[in-house]
Amino acid sequence: MAAAAAVEAAAPMGALWGLVHDFVVGQQEGPADQVAADVKSGNYTVLQVVEALGSSLENPEPRTRARAIQLLSQVLLHCHTLLLEKEVVHLILFYENRLKDHHLVIPSVLQGLKALSLCVALPPGLAVSVLKAIFQEVHVQSLPQVDRHTVYNIITNFMRTREEELKSLGADFTFGFIQVMDGEKDPRNLLVAFRIVHDLISRDYSLGPFVEELFEVTSCYFPIDFTPPPNDPHGIQREDLILSLRAVLASTPRFAEFLLPLLIEKVDSEVLSAKLDSLQTLRFPWQNACCAVYGQKELKDFLPSLWASIRREVFQTASERVEAEGLAALHSLTACLSRSVLRADAEDLLDSFLSNILQDCRHHLCEPDMKLVWPSAKLLQAAAGASARACDSVTSNVLPLLLEQFHKHSQSSQRRTILEMLLGFLKLQQKWSYEDKDQRPLNGFKDQLCSLVFMALTDPSTQLQLVGIRTLTVLGAQPDLLSYEDLELAVGHLYRLSFLKEDSQSCRVAALEASGTLAALYPVAFSSHLVPKLAEELRVGESNLTNGDEPTQCSRHLCCLQALSAVSTHPSIVKETLPLLLQHLWQVNRGNMVAQSSDVIAVCQSLRQMAEKCQQDPESCWYFHQTAIPCLLALAVQASMPEKEPSVLRKVLLEDEVLAAMVSVIGTATTHLSPELAAQSVTHIVPLFLDGNVSFLPENSFPSRFQPFQDGSSGQRRLIALLMAFVCSLPRNVEIPQLNQLMRELLELSCCHSCPFSSTAAAKCFAGLLNKHPAGQQLDEFLQLAVDKVEAGLGSGPCRSQAFTLLLWVTKALVLRYHPLSSCLTARLMGLLSDPELGPAAADGFSLLMSDCTDVLTRAGHAEVRIMFRQRFFTDNVPALVQGFHAAPQDVKPNYLKGLSHVLNRLPKPVLLPELPTLLSLLLEALSCPDCVVQLSTLSCLQPLLLEAPQVMSLHVDTLVTKFLNLSSSPSMAVRIAALQCMHALTRLPTPVLLPYKPQVIRALAKPLDDKKRLVRKEAVSARGEWFLLGSPGS
Repeated sequence: MAAAAAVEAAAPMGALWGLVHDFVVGQQEGPADQVAADVKSGNYTVLQVVEALGSSLENPEPRTRARAIQLLSQVLLHCHTLLLEKEVVHLILFYENRLKDHHLVIPSVLQGLKALSLCVALPPGLAVSVLKAIFQEVHVQSLPQVDRHTVYNIITNFMRTREEELKSLGADFTFGFIQVMDGEKDPRNLLVAFRIVHDLISRDYSLGPFVEELFEVTSCYFPIDFTPPPNDPHGIQREDLILSLRAVLASTPRFAEFLLPLLIEKVDSEVLSAKLDSLQTLRFPWQNACCAVYGQKELKDFLPSLWASIRREVFQTASERVEAEGLAALHSLTACLSRSVLRADAEDLLDSFLSNILQDCRHHLCEPDMKLVWPSAKLLQAAAGASARACDSVTSNVLPLLLEQFHKHSQSSQRRTILEMLLGFLKLQQKWSYEDKDQRPLNGFKDQLCSLVFMALTDPSTQLQLVGIRTLTVLGAQPDLLSYEDLELAVGHLYRLSFLKEDSQSCRVAALEASGTLAALYPVAFSSHLVPKLAEELRVGESNLTNGDEPTQCSRHLCCLQALSAVSTHPSIVKETLPLLLQHLWQVNRGNMVAQSSDVIAVCQSLRQMAEKCQQDPESCWYFHQTAIPCLLALAVQASMPEKEPSVLRKVLLEDEVLAAMVSVIGTATTHLSPELAAQSVTHIVPLFLDGNVSFLPENSFPSRFQPFQDGSSGQRRLIALLMAFVCSLPRNVEIPQLNQLMRELLELSCCHSCPFSSTAAAKCFAGLLNKHPAGQQLDEFLQLAVDKVEAGLGSGPCRSQAFTLLLWVTKALVLRYHPLSSCLTARLMGLLSDPELGPAAADGFSLLMSDCTDVLTRAGHAEVRIMFRQRFFTDNVPALVQGFHAAPQDVKPNYLKGLSHVLNRLPKPVLLPELPTLLSLLLEALSCPDCVVQLSTLSCLQPLLLEAPQVMSLHVDTLVTKFLNLSSSPSMAVRIAALQCMHALTRLPTPVLLPYKPQVIRALAKPLDDKKRLVRKEAVSARGEWFLLGSPGS
């Protein structure tokens, strides 16, 4: 029995010895994983593995010992959690001893120590013992990269789990790590090493007398000069190393005496990258107020040199990046000095620092025509923007000077420069709040500032007026600064500027914007002084329109409408301006004015802008909705009623463009309603269209019933567009009354051929409701009704075009929400590409499917628009389009090309680039299509691809050059412009590929230089210039 047991015990050990032999002697790698798996499963113990390795571990041949230790280390890496404390002690002692072994053995020993550093059962004191052994016995920088990385990992593991033990080493640990890191070059290791140094400092390890040595061993890499190799599998970027090193250099004030001279030296160098890196590092410690590491004590001795270097870079540099970083560094320095806590007897370095800045920059502000005026202003503003103290100090010195200089200089250009500088300092005041109103620095200059701004607003120079308007807006934003008299004057100036002629368009637009901003802050002043003036101007405009006066008066009338909407930024003002605009529309409806469609559209545009402004305030939004929407509907219903004597004035309200303008107003006024308020509104508007219930409309005494669905007149049916605008903008969770009846009525009307405008509006409304409808039996019923209607209409008959339109909009509604039926409808649409009558329209339909709409099926209107629906549509349907193109007859191929071009043109370019090689031949063929729409869509698709995929495009350069040059003579101006833009983009291809074509292109581009259209000539000059420079030095 005893013999049998011995045989059973020896059998597994024999298998283990066989695996060990295969690994150590047979040089096979697989047995190591097998042994580790057996240890984890309990078949063997670590002790048994050591016993099996016994003779190999003592073998006189270093390679054999190395293989034996490698096997043991790999087992430990997999099974370190199974080790007992006693086993860990013996293994540590063994591995420490082996650190004195042959250099071939060391890598395997380090792997074993790495495994042991992860052990939870590691007894106290052994972490220190291991690190001491590594520091004493291993010359780390002579090891390969992977083994050096192992050493850094051992140190990192012990710092994470045995921090107190390592701190007991004192400065010896810091010195040992300095020896380990000194001379490291590999970026993978440097990232770990920088992290260790940062932890040494941030976790308060003792640096002892080795502060300078630790700084030197890290700062020698500054500035980082590293370019990752192509296709680097490690993904280490230069920015990673820069940020890691900055974190180290800025981690302790004890580095200041070494770091600041280094930064000054690099800023003063001639190397652009060194300047940028140094300035960015300079501001790094202070970019966050919570981690201000350096204070006045560390900065004191270096402030003059730092200021001199920054000033020189901002004054003299030709690089905008260097200037921006210099200003940011000055801002950070000033902020640091502002935050430092001072003792009562200490010198305040902020005052002296700002005094130096003012001394060096102040006198340049007196020379508005000289080149140093703006660099000086930027330096002062960078310092002033750092803190309230700095802002007060700089502003109190600079404002009197600038006010004096404004009056001293009489030229508008000089005054504009001075006022722009003044504006920059005023904007900085908005950053700081003052509890005591009397403490505000601007209070003492208020009268002078207002006088100066009003002078600028009355100056003949448009540019000076623009700066004056911006300055007035900033002054108005200062709490309690402007008096009521100042506001009255300001409103008067803004009123005058709002009616400037067309040659001062930019100034008028700025005045309108300023009016809106200030009206929200001072509603009483604008209600008292501006709105009455605008109301009177509107009344005069109505009178002029009635009398048919000259276009100048009509232009003032348009300006008045725009001013009314611009100023409607406060709820109290909206309640005054909205009735004015609506009353203006009633005048049109009553025939009291000679109005054209453009006049009504202008009013609707003003109403839409007002609705957009009301969206920010729920109260204003609801007021606008319940006031404007019933009024617009009443006007439209009144205009749609049959008359004994047809009125041209009323019929203006039923024109396509006017109804489209009303649609935008109703949609904008509905999208931001809360579900509760929207539910109130829907109970009135849907019954209006289905049942003719006009009780909620103002002035609702109509001569006949309103029945747009039931044998209504053409005028009444056109108002379905207004229903579409409302119901398709509602939140999804609002229940629509009589939905089943509404959907059936819309479906019936969508295939009515007597009024294309009405049928299209009905189709869009039906599609918008389908898109939002929750999945279920009712949705399936609606879809089946739609499919049946489409199939019936697409047969021969007068309704084919309307049925196609319905198919298109329903398909889009389903594509946006990823509905399963969308693929069937898209396939039906593709089938129509071969239809002689509907083929071109079907091709253009792909543009609609891929583009964003403005009135229905929008995210703003709460439609269900899934992310990446374009990418999914491309993946599902482009292969079928390509296959259909190849199989189609020659006369049908252009339809497939047009559809494909529309899909690709609206596809995100990162999705298109991987598919480019297979699709490019079709795109090039599309350029030969005679259809200008296809040409323009394809050119728009190709231009960004020339910039983003030059290598692929260069394979077809001969074809591209020929086709682009041919299209630069197209009858269509848009195609000529797009072709020339593509010729310009071609210069981004590799120069050797393009040089053979340079003479041909330069000769060919001479012709569009004489094009009759200015925009074409402009593109031709730009493209030809780039081709001229092709291959020249520095290009």
